[in-house]
Amino acid sequence: MKKIAVGNKRLRQKQVPPPAASRRGQAKPHTTLKRIADQLDVSMSTVSRVLSGQARRHRISTQTETAVSNLARQFNFVPNQLARGLRLKKTLTIGLVIPDLSNPFFAGIAHQVALGARQHDYSVLLCDSHENIDLEVQALGLLRHRHVEGLVLCPVGTSAAHLEDLVQAQLPIVLVDRYFPDLSLPYVAADNLTGAHEGTELLIGNGHRCIACLQGVRGTSPNEFRVRGYQQALARHRLPVDASLIVGDSFGEQSGYIETKLLLRNRKDVTAIFAFSNLLALGALRALAEEHRRIPDDISIIAFDDQPYAAYLATPMTTVAQPFSEMGDVAVKLLFDQIQSPEREPTGGILLPTNLIIRRSVKKITC
Repeated sequence: MKKIAVGNKRLRQKQVPPPAASRRGQAKPHTTLKRIADQLDVSMSTVSRVLSGQARRHRISTQTETAVSNLARQFNFVPNQLARGLRLKKTLTIGLVIPDLSNPFFAGIAHQVALGARQHDYSVLLCDSHENIDLEVQALGLLRHRHVEGLVLCPVGTSAAHLEDLVQAQLPIVLVDRYFPDLSLPYVAADNLTGAHEGTELLIGNGHRCIACLQGVRGTSPNEFRVRGYQQALARHRLPVDASLIVGDSFGEQSGYIETKLLLRNRKDVTAIFAFSNLLALGALRALAEEHRRIPDDISIIAFDDQPYAAYLATPMTTVAQPFSEMGDVAVKLLFDQIQSPEREPTGGILLPTNLIIRRSVKKITC
């Protein structure tokens, strides 16, 4: 008989043969739990909590956790999460729908949502709607059929009609980045209006008067608030709002490239560009390089969203940084508040502050 020290207690591990394997070569869960509990002289609930990742929550000692885990590996035991979910009448999954997984901003949000869900012992089913409302509707239907216990959604469209069913079904849901002020769903987003206002103010403060605006998807809340912040800054300095300088209809790189090309051809008086996403800024940089326009000597540029590459460009780029990590964290907290307290009425939203990061892509000019 072998002794194992667990905390202040020395557990006696009996020499018991491994449990009988199933037809697929894996030990039967109940049999394995009982044998591990018997060999370590602990309860089956202790073994179950360790193997489901809840040792710390139930204050199970590190020594016990290690002993249980080692013996489970010896028996080639894998916890059956599906069975656990059925026992609890839960699927232990949440759904996440984002518009573009290739966009580092949304990828960052997805990363944080996955980390937050893991802390609650939940898994995430991820869908990419590719900025397409029909695909978003399909994704939401798929996730409902999978009986997810909640949803984190970055909506793509300008209409919330397809979300009314979710509200009626009382499925926990949180909107991130894009939201609908008239829809009674909790949301978390950046303060786009203030961020765009501060970015435009920086350009104006450096002498720029002809500022082009590369906008994203028209009608979405981030785009509309950014355009409004841009316009308010111009109005504050009694500068005219020229509609021909507000161009584009997508947050993607190709839109930034094409619209910058057209601006350079049609508006020789433009001295600065405010790109409303990191991908738009990338497209603009490609167009400026092809046209041999130097930054900031020939033209200044600011991007909404900050990514690591922005600081390492030949001319480090000034950005309006969004707190995407915090947005993902807050979204998970809001969602699990609903899942764990379904009687509580979810209302309102949270706007997180942006951060203007000044680098060298803006030149001071004199009129």
